[in-house]
Amino acid sequence: MTLQLPSEIVVERFLPTARSMLATELAEQGCSQQTIADKLGLSQAAVSKYLSGEQSGDPRFADNAEMQATIEYIAEGFADGTVDDYEALAELLELIDSFEDRGPICAVHEAEMPALQGMGCDLCVRGQNPRVETEREVLRNVREAVRTFSNTAAIVDNIPNVGTNIAMAMPDGESVTDVAAVPGRIHRMGGQANVPADPEFGASKHVATAVLAMGSVAPQQRGALNLKTSDELLDALTDAGLSTAEFEAGYEDRYQRLTDLLARTDPTPTVLYHEGAFGIEPITYVFGESATDAVTTLIEAVSTPRD
Repeated sequence: MTLQLPSEIVVERFLPTARSMLATELAEQGCSQQTIADKLGLSQAAVSKYLSGEQSGDPRFADNAEMQATIEYIAEGFADGTVDDYEALAELLELIDSFEDRGPICAVHEAEMPALQGMGCDLCVRGQNPRVETEREVLRNVREAVRTFSNTAAIVDNIPNVGTNIAMAMPDGESVTDVAAVPGRIHRMGGQANVPADPEFGASKHVATAVLAMGSVAPQQRGALNLKTSDELLDALTDAGLSTAEFEAGYEDRYQRLTDLLARTDPTPTVLYHEGAFGIEPITYVFGESATDAVTTLIEAVSTPRD
C-alpha cells in the first residue's frame, strides 16, 4: 500500500491537468505560447508540451464536466480581462474542495490507497472525528460479515431470489442512510454467493428498515441479514434456541408494524419472518448485535447437527 496524501494528488495529478487544459483553452483564445507561459508560471517549453498533447494530464479530471466548465470560464476571463489571478485561484480552490468531497480526488486517492475503498472516506472535508471513526468501524464490520457469509457454503442455498443483504446501523441510527449494507445485494450465482460491491451507507431499504425497527426496542441489536423463509431454516433457528416472531409481508407501514410487534413480544425475538404475499417473496431476518454477530448466529444455527 502507498501512503499518499490528497495534497500530493492535487499537486501531481490535478494541477498538471488544470495547466494543460488552461494552456489549450488560452491557445484557442489566440494567446501566444509565451503569453500562456507567463500567465501560468511555466516555461515556454512546458506550454509547448501541453499544446502538443505530450502532457495532457489525468483523464479522471480532464473528462469531468465541472472541471471543464471551470477551466473554460478562467481561460475566457483571462483572454478578455474579466478574470484576474485572484479570482482564478479562488475558482480552482473551490473546484479542489468539491473534488475532495467524495469526488475525483477521492477516486484517485482510493485507487492509490486501496485500504480507503468502501470507507465512504471524507477525511479531507471533515477531518477525523468520533462519528467518522464509528462509520468506518460499521463498514469494516459489514465487510467482515459479508466475507464470512460468502465463504460459508452451508448458507448459500438460503439466499432468496431477491438477494441477501447484510446490514448494520450506526448506534444512533434513525434512517436508512444511517445503515451500511451491500449495494445491489448478494445473489446466488453458480452455487456461490456473488458480492457486487463494498458496503455503503444507504444501500439497503428493507433490511435497513428491519434493523431500525429492532433498534427502537433493542438498541444493542444493530445488525441483520435477510434469507428466504423455509421450514428447514426456521426449524434450524428454533432448534438453536433463537426466539422467532412472524409478521405480515406487506411493505406498507412496515416499520411501524414491526416496532409494534417487537414492543409487545417478550422476549424480543432474534428472528423475524413472513410467509410472503402476492409479488413478495417469503423472507426471514436474523438479527445480532452487529453484522458479524448476525451472520455468526445464522451459521452456528444451520451448521449444528439436528436429531
